[in-house]
Amino acid sequence: MSQFVRSLVVVPLFAALAISTAPASAAQLGAVKDGWLVMKVHSEMLDEDVLSGSNIDVDVKSGVVTLKGTVPSEAGRARALEVASKNDGVKNVVDHLTIAPARGTNMAGKVDKAEDRANEGASKAADKTASAAKKTGRAMDDGWIKSKIYAQYLADWNTVLDDSDIDIDVVNNVVTLSGTVKSAEAKTKAVATARATDGVKTVHDKLRVAPK
Repeated sequence: MSQFVRSLVVVPLFAALAISTAPASAAQLGAVKDGWLVMKVHSEMLDEDVLSGSNIDVDVKSGVVTLKGTVPSEAGRARALEVASKNDGVKNVVDHLTIAPARGTNMAGKVDKAEDRANEGASKAADKTASAAKKTGRAMDDGWIKSKIYAQYLADWNTVLDDSDIDIDVVNNVVTLSGTVKSAEAKTKAVATARATDGVKTVHDKLRVAPK
């Protein structure tokens, strides 16, 4: 084989290797992971005023997103579907949402709760609650708490919580965590993050450490 021909073969080979070994971005890696998509969709619902009073469950399997739970209006349903569908890696969105009156604490009730905590000596927590209300415009009800925890988990996806598959259930401000994490450290982090979230009364830990 001539030197010229060998060079034509070798150069494309090195180019292919360079492409195949180039590191993918965090979004590219996460977008194909169902657990990452659950966190991402919830985090994007956090600041949506039209979803105030909603309580949505996001399930993802092989890139197919299923939305369950309740929204307060047709506008809320439409926005939830739009938020879910625009994410990279989402193949399809299945709508199992129902329209129901908002449950939980409204904006006025949230302020009252914060004042009660302040009267009990938890003024710092009350300030955090008031601040959260101003930032999001959503009532700090069970649905808000769920999305808030997922949003915080998303920030740790590239470190301790990567490859997690966590399900969050919130009833009357009581959080139940189930599903899997990759390590004892991840389990501790997930529970601590949930407990530190505004409005959470207590956390029930049902997380399992997945075998490697």
